[in-house]
Amino acid sequence: MKLFLRFIVILLTPLFSAGQITTPVIKAGFGVDGDVRARFFNGALQTSDDWFLLAGTPGTSANGEFVIDTAGAATIIAGYLTDISPWPKRMASFFRTMSKPQFSVVNNRLWLDAIFVRDYHGNDTTVFTSGSDKNGMSPFLWTGGIQGIPDKNDILDIFAHVRRAGPNSTDSLWMFGGLSLDNTTGNRYFDFEMYQTDIYYDRPSGKWFGYGPDAGHTSWKFDGAGNITSPGDIIFSGEFQSGTLTNIEARIWVKKSDWQTVVPTAFNWSGLFDGDGAGATYGYASISPKTAGAFYTGLGSPNNTWAGPFGLVLQDNSLSYINPGPASSTNSKYVADQFIEFSVNLTKLGLDPVSLLGGDICGTPFNRIVVKTRASAAFIAELKDFVAPTDLFLAPRVIADADVPIFCGDTSYSNISVINPHPGSDYQWTTTDGHIVGPTSGTSIFVDSAGTYIVTQRLMAGCAPYATDTVIISRVADCVLLSGYIKSFTGIYDDDEQRMQLNWRVLNNENINSFRVERSYDGMRFNLIQEIQSVPGITGEQTYHTTDQPSRINEQPVFYRIKLINNDGSVKYSWIISIVTGAANGDGITIYPNPVKEYLQVNIYSSENSTADIAVIDMQGKIMKQLKENLQQGNNVVSLTETSAWQRGMYYVIVKIKDKIYRKKIIVTD
Repeated sequence: MKLFLRFIVILLTPLFSAGQITTPVIKAGFGVDGDVRARFFNGALQTSDDWFLLAGTPGTSANGEFVIDTAGAATIIAGYLTDISPWPKRMASFFRTMSKPQFSVVNNRLWLDAIFVRDYHGNDTTVFTSGSDKNGMSPFLWTGGIQGIPDKNDILDIFAHVRRAGPNSTDSLWMFGGLSLDNTTGNRYFDFEMYQTDIYYDRPSGKWFGYGPDAGHTSWKFDGAGNITSPGDIIFSGEFQSGTLTNIEARIWVKKSDWQTVVPTAFNWSGLFDGDGAGATYGYASISPKTAGAFYTGLGSPNNTWAGPFGLVLQDNSLSYINPGPASSTNSKYVADQFIEFSVNLTKLGLDPVSLLGGDICGTPFNRIVVKTRASAAFIAELKDFVAPTDLFLAPRVIADADVPIFCGDTSYSNISVINPHPGSDYQWTTTDGHIVGPTSGTSIFVDSAGTYIVTQRLMAGCAPYATDTVIISRVADCVLLSGYIKSFTGIYDDDEQRMQLNWRVLNNENINSFRVERSYDGMRFNLIQEIQSVPGITGEQTYHTTDQPSRINEQPVFYRIKLINNDGSVKYSWIISIVTGAANGDGITIYPNPVKEYLQVNIYSSENSTADIAVIDMQGKIMKQLKENLQQGNNVVSLTETSAWQRGMYYVIVKIKDKIYRKKIIVTD
């Protein structure tokens, strides 16, 4: 995946010779018109995808999808409106990932990934401070810190999205990007820089780490015929002068001797090379495409353009509202050319990883992106503001565990499951010396023999392996020697205390050292929130409880898992549970995951102890599942595991609580 954005930058390189491109276009179903609204193109309703969907816009999902997850937008806007000096909420950074799982086919187009990042505002905490930081230098030499910067250099938000024009590797690969800056009257200069390594910025020290091995970057490498054998870092540099996007060029990091002697087969050198000084061994060389014709388009926003559901916070921490009326997300606006948008056809440029390196549709060596601003048009001008390195294309790597990890006595049956399933991924199971009962694909298997079991994750069926995990089922004669593992894990939201209550029960407590409670807002990225020591002196089963008050409590749902650490150092993970709050769950139920593969969770919020009648029906009215559940006051989770046997398609989950009926539409996939 890393190649995609690097490829993107290269694609943009030809722009420096193409001049201004200001015509709104729809590429691969995505509107590039200086506007962030889906289903709205060039000032009128029209079928097109875009960054966000404005509430109340007519149409169905077939008329255009939004690519950025908008979870918690209302809460963020409410926080902005109640914020008081010194604006702690308005100064904060946050990010949102794609609204669909990575590598999802949506309306017959493959969406790879997307990201939206709000940069720090006011007294910015991610700024180049030395006055001598420049492109072409090693990040090791850059110095970051906290200080104010000129408004023409202040980054407000960034956007990035990569998709194919269809669902197959033969369909063109497109990259879409966006950037909003504070000042719109002066000349502005910016860079999108893509790294192959896991580069990161350490805010306490103001230093960069994890950069590449070739003078702080990763260089592109070629064989004797000019074919690319290994991709490296890319940068695309843009100029916005006198209110117009006037120039974009793409450069790749190469060894100077290669730039001087190699004739690339995929693109042309276009004459520019800049490293850290005239004698630099490595640097950024400009490139252009082999074939003629448009491959890039871009333009700035019209005046009074909607700024999206997260609003727009300016450098002085004021909120941008142009029209008279109440301050709200629907009334948040960009002024002319404050938002800059572009698209690039990576396939036309010869930078599609499928054709360039012979990889599969999932193969991209790009890893992280950094967005920066510069003081002037010169490529090696002083660097000003930056958005710290951000991941793209990094789906959660598979983690598997068994409900019965050790057979003893007559026990000879275990369910091994992926505990962090990614909706778009394909999972295949193998064993070296055990026995799998039934299917060997999907998010879980059943086994009836001790042995070693391996799950291989592919981001899509047919792609190269992305990650693997191994689970060992062993057999012992003495069950007392078993390590501890989690028998049950549940959670509810306590309305009165406004906090989450988590409960789990373990076996073989005497062999457990501690538990790490982890929380996530997207079901993929988990952070440690508590570490709890096991209760000493207790043998056998033991129940544990804890509470949590997440800061983003109205962003639904909130995910939790438990990491169990045994005395011998071995680790066990619980399954993931999702919890919703009553305040945010206005319609009574939520479904996770959706689309559904191997299982689904019905999260039901009840204001009192009650009962619920639950039914799942297909589009012809056939009842697929029917049950009655006792509900506790607060959040309740009902798990259904029969979905793997259902045909793919659309279904309705219907929940009746007293005189109220709630309906949710779900999609079951293979």
